[in-house]
Amino acid sequence: MNEKDLVLGPVLSFRGTGKGDTWRVTALIGLKAGVEAPGFQVDGKACPPPQELLLTRGERYLRYDVSCKVLKDERTVNYGIPRGLTWNMTVPGKDLRPRMAYVSCNGFSDPAVMRKIIRTSNAVWEDLLYSHDRTLRRAPGAGEVKLLDKEQLWHEERIHARGLQRFHLMLMGGDQIYFDSIWEDVKALRQWVAMPRQAQLDFKVTKPLEREIEAYYLNLYKQRWLPTERQPWSTTTAALDAGAAMASMPTIMMWDDHDIFDGWGSYSCEMQNCELFQTLFRHARRAFWVFQMQHAVADLPKLEDATPMGFSRQDPIFKPILWSKVLSKDPLALPLLDNQPGFTSAYSIGPVAIVAADLRTERSRTQVMGPDTWRQIKAWTGNLKPRGFGPQPKNGCQHLLLMSSVPVVHPKLPLAELFLDKFGQDHVTDSNADDLKDHWSHDDHEGERKRLLEVLSSVARDKKIRVSLISGDVHVAAWGTAYRRDLPASETWSQMHQFTSSAVVHPSLMGVTERLFLAWLNSNAKKPQNIDVQYVAEVMTFPGHDAHVMAARNWLALELDPGTAGECKLWASWRCETETSFSNHLVAVAPIS
Repeated sequence: MNEKDLVLGPVLSFRGTGKGDTWRVTALIGLKAGVEAPGFQVDGKACPPPQELLLTRGERYLRYDVSCKVLKDERTVNYGIPRGLTWNMTVPGKDLRPRMAYVSCNGFSDPAVMRKIIRTSNAVWEDLLYSHDRTLRRAPGAGEVKLLDKEQLWHEERIHARGLQRFHLMLMGGDQIYFDSIWEDVKALRQWVAMPRQAQLDFKVTKPLEREIEAYYLNLYKQRWLPTERQPWSTTTAALDAGAAMASMPTIMMWDDHDIFDGWGSYSCEMQNCELFQTLFRHARRAFWVFQMQHAVADLPKLEDATPMGFSRQDPIFKPILWSKVLSKDPLALPLLDNQPGFTSAYSIGPVAIVAADLRTERSRTQVMGPDTWRQIKAWTGNLKPRGFGPQPKNGCQHLLLMSSVPVVHPKLPLAELFLDKFGQDHVTDSNADDLKDHWSHDDHEGERKRLLEVLSSVARDKKIRVSLISGDVHVAAWGTAYRRDLPASETWSQMHQFTSSAVVHPSLMGVTERLFLAWLNSNAKKPQNIDVQYVAEVMTFPGHDAHVMAARNWLALELDPGTAGECKLWASWRCETETSFSNHLVAVAPIS
């Protein structure tokens, strides 16, 4: 296979830990029409033949099994095409203490906003990869090795000097791709935007238009994740970008609105259910299933309406899907929770458990997740085995990480909510209204926020497992806590941390108007939010900063530091972009003793 025949990938996807100490990983690649599928190998051994996930316009998208045995010590393994292109990933040792990177918002709504940034669009990706892999320590096209700062030097001896990469996993918390451009690039949709509201609701999608929409959703992934202007993999000047990161760190991905289009789920009930919106969602869902979840398009079941007779369709209720049955023939299926209509998945990896919650499939203005999804999250987290339980008491779960694409703890802006609720209705090219309606803290979602805190708090109390929330979406770096105010300070289990990291590409708040909004945001952040008589949400002063919210592009490291008695402290480390470099901001989270 010639390198020019590759139209996408490789993109690594983590499938969980399997029986027999297996680190289950798949690699997705896309090939031009007529190109024969190459053989793959991993760790010096041939991989099974690939599975075809999608055939479109002659292009084939294939998934390879690049799973590895977990040995006593962690190690870096090589995978790829024998005597051809190869890449590296690092597999943890038997202790299964994964080091994770977290990113969100890998793109932009409007190309004009990218002119605001001082550095290159991929500057944050470059820093992440520079911190991840020692072999990438030469800036593309430059002749000098970059100097390490004190935070990067900390990892040299314990990781890089041993020939390892820093991260075993990369969590991608939403907006891995931005489809907002569809409103401008597809002529019929550009015309639809200019129509009166009733004409928009009555608009009929023709078969040619649906084919154009389908092609747009399928083709944009290769354009964004492996651009044609990108330097080839085999060159020393290959970009340090999202493609390079996804090829060297197995990913756990969950979608947010831009993976569909801006604001999906936060429009009026009439607009959400109009023919055009439903068509766009259907094709965005298929594309997400193939490219981000790495499943065959033929295996994706349709969503079936399960709204009881006589009930309003204000909040979507879908028939739950028995994913274990649907994907029973796929040995590399994602660990999707059964009996839920969405894509919420859950992973148990040594001392850490991860729940990637789907906040978009069932979203409406007054609902974040449907009843079946709530039940399954509660059931799965309630069955976690904590440290000190079972035949191997030291190996239980100590930390639960909930990936919530939208922050649970974030400054509340009641006046802005009130204004935009009245005047910011159903404009697909104006993100201000839907951004606020998306928030857990919005009045319409406050009840579900209480439910979420109660579910997670019960896990912390009953299982003695520390709960932390990881989010993106809002284009700032922030740290918050949620806790029970009706308990004494000694009951530390009730404290849950919120780590917000956004964005890896999209600019932060930079313009004059945005800076005024940032000042307003920081002013409101000073006030703890009394959710009810029990729970308080509080945005903390951002570590190493003089305000609560830091306006900078950034990424987040999540690493477990083992203690002498086997307990693991979780370190959250932000790397925030400055005009000339990156600043470091750290928080340590102790397990519940």
